[in-house]
Amino acid sequence: MKEQTLIHRLDTRDADFDQRLATLTAWEGVSDAGVNDAVQKIIADVRTRGDIAVMEYTNRFDRTDFSAPADMVLGPDALRAANERLSAPLQKALQVSVDRVREFHQHQRQDNWQFTDAGGTTLGQRVSPVDRVGLYVPGGTAPLASSVVMTAVTARVAGVPEVVMAHPTPDGQIHDLVLAAAWQSGVDQVFTVGGAQAIAALAYGTETIPAVDKIVGPGNIYVATAKRYVFGQVGIDMIAGPSEILVVCDGQTDPDWVAMDLFSQAEHDPDAQAILISPDAEFLGAVEAAISRLLPSLEREAIARQSLTDRGALIQVRDLTEAMTLVNRIAPEHLELSVENPEQYLDQIRHAGAIFMGRYTSEALGDYVAGPNHVLPTSGTARFSSPLGVYDFQKKTSIIHCTAQSASELGRSAGPLARGEQLTAHARSAELRIKD
Repeated sequence: MKEQTLIHRLDTRDADFDQRLATLTAWEGVSDAGVNDAVQKIIADVRTRGDIAVMEYTNRFDRTDFSAPADMVLGPDALRAANERLSAPLQKALQVSVDRVREFHQHQRQDNWQFTDAGGTTLGQRVSPVDRVGLYVPGGTAPLASSVVMTAVTARVAGVPEVVMAHPTPDGQIHDLVLAAAWQSGVDQVFTVGGAQAIAALAYGTETIPAVDKIVGPGNIYVATAKRYVFGQVGIDMIAGPSEILVVCDGQTDPDWVAMDLFSQAEHDPDAQAILISPDAEFLGAVEAAISRLLPSLEREAIARQSLTDRGALIQVRDLTEAMTLVNRIAPEHLELSVENPEQYLDQIRHAGAIFMGRYTSEALGDYVAGPNHVLPTSGTARFSSPLGVYDFQKKTSIIHCTAQSASELGRSAGPLARGEQLTAHARSAELRIKD
């Protein structure tokens, strides 16, 4: 087979297919010793020196000139002003996103429940939100206002009473769209700091930045490493890898549409992954031609090109049944079923972060306005994890209420079990309540 230079071409019938696919999809975002050491030092320093350390690291890494803690705080007035500076159409589009994300996540709410068993013991569960959530929203060339909406609105639907946000502003660059998203989504305060120092501040608190109960949101390797280290002090959502899209197509969708869908993830990051699976060899060729033709038109062409060259693939399969087997093997973050009657394949898919059904449902709609959360499991973790949801901002507390009679009855079983474990205080505690 002729070697491709822009994007990998694979065929499940090739003898080396399994090895090539494994190599292509492998991702291990492991920090090296240098990153680990730097992050540990920053965390320890922030814990010791608080605001001063946060400002020093932010001035060094983001080229800011903070001289007082107030310099790194944006309150409600600043967020509202940013929202007012947006054009009317952009304000409206942002509001559509907020409203639709809120509507979807309201369906995830869980109620308290309880019942009384036959012996008279009342059992139940109470659902309550965490007290304070910290959002991390990266700065840089792609202001991810959509990530603000997905995280903040979901936290608010869960009932979280306080939501704060860390958002770095390298070289003092402030994105009105990000701040407007914070305003419309119900963020209380924004701290213009990033990196490991922001994660440490959110986890342990400083004089200005409050300690939170859970940190959510993506970031670079320093942010991801810091989230690993502070887990346990606070909860975290996940350690996210590069963004991914997997498109399964029967060969009947416009090749230009599919090429642009692949670009929509490739433009995120040179390490992002875009894969197309189809049984139609001619269609794969048409998409490849569309990629070559359309790629130069992208504003982020260099990023998308590297992503496609390093990690992108066009894979020919025998049929769509085999395609679904590959889907489960890859367990993609985003899965587009660009086929006729996509519903017939749903039962065959066990592992995917989000499924976009049919030719008209582009993954980009899910990123912004469809409603379901776009914070999704990456790097094959859809095998065991779920999209960010209301349940990530809530905790459950078990309720047990025994009567004198039911405590006596249960103690007759608890006592022997505790003695079997050689925990005699447990046994005696239960047995003291046994009625003769």
